[in-house]
Amino acid sequence: MKYIKVAGACVNQTPMDWKGNQERIIQTITQAKQEKVAILCLPELAISGYGCEDMFFSDYVPEYAIKTLFNVLPHCENMIVSVGLPLAYENMVFNVVALIQNQKILGFVAKQELAGDGIHYEPRWFKKWPDNVVVQYEIQGQKYPLGDIIFEIDGVRIGFEICEDAWNGVRPAQNHYLNNVDIILNPSASHFAFGKTKVRESLVRETSRSYSCAYVYSNLLGNEAGRVIYDGEILIAQGGNLLARHKRFSFQDYQIHAAVIDVHAIRRLKKKSFNFKAEIPQRIVISTEKIPDANPAEQHDTYIEPFESKELEFYKAECLGLFDYMRKSRSHGFMLSLSGGADSSASAVLCAHAIQNAVQELGVQGFKQKVGYLNVDYSKPLVYQLLTCVYQGTKNSGEATLNSARELAQDLGAEFHHWNIENLTQSYTQMIEHSIQRKLDWQQDDITLQNIQARVRAPGIWMMANVKNALLITTSNRSEAAVGYCTMDGDTCGGLAPLAGIDKASLLAWLRWAYENLNIQGLKHVIDLKPGPELRPQDAGQTAEGDLMPYPILDKIEKCAIRDYKSPVEVFNTLRGTINVSDDTLKSYIKKFFTLWCRNQWKRERYAPSFHLDDENLDPRTWCRFPILSGNYKELLDELDYL
Repeated sequence: MKYIKVAGACVNQTPMDWKGNQERIIQTITQAKQEKVAILCLPELAISGYGCEDMFFSDYVPEYAIKTLFNVLPHCENMIVSVGLPLAYENMVFNVVALIQNQKILGFVAKQELAGDGIHYEPRWFKKWPDNVVVQYEIQGQKYPLGDIIFEIDGVRIGFEICEDAWNGVRPAQNHYLNNVDIILNPSASHFAFGKTKVRESLVRETSRSYSCAYVYSNLLGNEAGRVIYDGEILIAQGGNLLARHKRFSFQDYQIHAAVIDVHAIRRLKKKSFNFKAEIPQRIVISTEKIPDANPAEQHDTYIEPFESKELEFYKAECLGLFDYMRKSRSHGFMLSLSGGADSSASAVLCAHAIQNAVQELGVQGFKQKVGYLNVDYSKPLVYQLLTCVYQGTKNSGEATLNSARELAQDLGAEFHHWNIENLTQSYTQMIEHSIQRKLDWQQDDITLQNIQARVRAPGIWMMANVKNALLITTSNRSEAAVGYCTMDGDTCGGLAPLAGIDKASLLAWLRWAYENLNIQGLKHVIDLKPGPELRPQDAGQTAEGDLMPYPILDKIEKCAIRDYKSPVEVFNTLRGTINVSDDTLKSYIKKFFTLWCRNQWKRERYAPSFHLDDENLDPRTWCRFPILSGNYKELLDELDYL
């Protein structure tokens, strides 16, 4: 009988952080050795970082990746390690995995399918490797096989699927099965999205069943390069049975999850279904070195994480993403304008809990080690030192939102300030009135008078952020981004927009969930407030839905129009009868949405970076491209009038 202890590892890397990435890889390998792991799978492009962007075109990124690989080799004694890196060959760059055994490189497997769905831009930097092709790659006078390789070590066959390779109809696993592969390793850089973990588990479990193998999946961890959050998922399955599923969203630098697989049990399954295929000799790289046997009775952590609600996934992903963004940008905490409304309140909760959760998991010393650049007093509350909230009111602001903001900040333990900016607003208003020789009024100058209040809030909060060297958070959500319901250089000011990937209706539901499940009593006011900017006089009764339309309807129109690429008439036909409004009202909402969508593309182009949360993202730089200038759907909107 042959039992092997295999493990996946998630690692929190940073693009081109050569020393840091190397240290974390070595630490991971060292721990794996201590746990007597025989085969360790590290994530895709773990050496360079996945998010190097156009720096993959440089000469030095592949060069430093190779140097780092050779620095890692001495630490791989008596074990098998796979680690990802970019590799330059014949004036092209390939996304590859090096397989190391006992301090020696056995070969490089190159990725065959490249992710190019918007947030992933691999075809821009890398070339696809063709099936069944193996070449010799020379480093420092030594030649290594490179390409579509299967490794045979101690009689056990090991193959690879590198992330996107596994998500296509024709995939390496099919050839691996026909070539008697026992273990498939999948090093990945798979972005977080709501519910994606269920899909991954299904893929891993079903692949191990269909192709009679053991399957090891390992993902990157944390906010690596700014927009993408990696959940650090590790999955190990054999013959259709999930052996291990890792707890995601860790604040640690790395984590390992192991399981013992039974090679002979895998082969017994294969005997029942296997169809012989002649081997392709040049694809098989053989090593006669031994793979250490594992004890089948050894007890392992076989934690199987239950599937989580969308609200809990959002909370965990955002907290980890915010903490990593803060420390990797070397910001000294968070700064935000806390209006007392839903968006800013959600942002405040997430920033505070990013700090709290990091301390809870890492401990004070672990937290201090990860943010050693911070000048804080660890004997005093950290949230107060690292989160500053400012309520900026005018005569149009209400006591309800002020109380909401103050009580939430106090409950979270954040530093809180109340600034009255009415005099600043009036100063700008009077300056313009003097120049145009007339008074500004709400009948003629509604947008002007609203916008100046939002814009006056920007300089002060930026100044406070500069004083504290803090990361300024902008709080716009995806529903507002879709229709441009924001003031550029006002409430959009900031270095990060953590909520820009989630719609308003989901955010409101999350706030109620947070109030009930996270015991945040300071949210009791905001969950009962009607969303509104408080920019018109109080007797106007301004609400966001009054300015726009009900948020649930806006979100449904957005999904049909943008995610599903439907025309105005198709949106109407899809939603007609599913929404409790008249046909004429629905038409008016559709016209308003498309008109505002086209008019405000320039705003979306200027939003601060945001986290990618699902396939409904509107970020024009990474997911949803739309022309800044267009025909504004005029002919298509006119067709609604004839229905």
